[in-house]
Amino acid sequence: KRQGYGQMIKSSLARHLIYPLHERLMKRPTFPYLAELERSQWLSRSEMQKLQEEKLASILKSAYEHCPWYKERINTAGIDPAGPVSLEDLRRLPIMVKQDALIHGEQMVWHAVPGGAFKYNTGGSSGQPLIFYYGRRRQASDAAGRMRARRWWGVEPGDREVYLWGAPVELNKTDRIKTLRDRMINQLVLNAFEMSPAAMDEYVQAIQAFKPQCIYGYASSLALLAAHLLDRKTELRLPRLKVVCTTGEPLFDYQRKLINTAFGSPVANEFGSRDIGFTAHETPEAQMLLISESIILEVLDEQGQPVPPGETGEAVMTALESFAQPFIRYRTGDMVRMSDESCRAGRGLDVIAEVLGRSTDFVVRSDGTIMHALAVIYVLRAVEGVAEFKIIQHALYDFQVLVVPNASWQDSSRVEIEKGLYKRLGDDIHIDLQLMDSIPAEASGKHRYVVSHVSLSDDLKAATHTQVN
Repeated sequence: KRQGYGQMIKSSLARHLIYPLHERLMKRPTFPYLAELERSQWLSRSEMQKLQEEKLASILKSAYEHCPWYKERINTAGIDPAGPVSLEDLRRLPIMVKQDALIHGEQMVWHAVPGGAFKYNTGGSSGQPLIFYYGRRRQASDAAGRMRARRWWGVEPGDREVYLWGAPVELNKTDRIKTLRDRMINQLVLNAFEMSPAAMDEYVQAIQAFKPQCIYGYASSLALLAAHLLDRKTELRLPRLKVVCTTGEPLFDYQRKLINTAFGSPVANEFGSRDIGFTAHETPEAQMLLISESIILEVLDEQGQPVPPGETGEAVMTALESFAQPFIRYRTGDMVRMSDESCRAGRGLDVIAEVLGRSTDFVVRSDGTIMHALAVIYVLRAVEGVAEFKIIQHALYDFQVLVVPNASWQDSSRVEIEKGLYKRLGDDIHIDLQLMDSIPAEASGKHRYVVSHVSLSDDLKAATHTQVN
């Protein structure tokens, strides 16, 4: 079933011809943007700030001309959209919250943006899904940022990469085309939503045959696969593997050690989100570097005031390439600490000391298959009537779904959620869906959006170490 993964496209052909051609056909300036990033990363910190301010002026001018909601805010702040702006000018704008985008989204969108505006939604890991629009320049920024970060580890575009990633229940025509595209640019996608022991055995064989230079996936899913490898006492022979990149959630020390031991490779964490995009990546020098050319990151306290480096605050971001739907001074909900260090390799990029993101549980399907929490989050995020949610697996067949509805909620919304969860989790489960005015935090005070009380088998418990609360 997995035969033929060793015979893939030559990396040089994928890197110099197929991948660039694909991006040009998609009208994404990915490779030109990558060339810009390769040059700009070596700017001094003062030169980097000047570049940020130039891009800030561009995004503010565009938002003023094409997005009525932003035009009003810019006018109120007394900022001249036609003139130069500074980072101090940016702070005169009020902070944007997710609720603003939920209520005023259409007034923020530039549908005629060059290349087109494309509808998308957030993963909902915050418990509050968001529908928004992105453009080709933003896509290019994300892809090029990752490519540059891979190069820090010696991985070039077109080199073989394995993705342990979420996949839809049924592949439609678009998904099949994406699968073919992935094969043409040397990317192998394995389904993080199907993590049964048998599936993980198959994944191990596929990875061994594919001989990747990079493995990329959700931190918790990679930790689960690593625990499975170690329990089976399976030794991977991957001489080309240069780095395992984790994403989507915090990477805890025990997970890093587990993945490093199982795959025999350094582990590098990534920070990003669907609404803001690729944000930061870890370097071989063990620093998390911001993609400063694409994002201005402010770290603010509860009163909205900047905190000094070394202190924790909320990440408030301005996406400098999000012209289709700008996110300017946007509260992300993530807590971070900035470092006052410079990049140890001499780059002018900002250094993040720590990211305190949100973690989620695994859920267990009635047939025993282990699934990343995003498998059920994907169902809720696709329903426009959902303002906020929480999913609790009390027992193998027993799920409670708490939903705070918004103005778009209809009786059909309940049917849509239940149908999607049955398809993901099996027809034999019981779903108790309750509409709520609000969803309380855990007793610890933290918000968890997917909670499972079903324990993993003893051989996999290493992937869910309980030392982190």
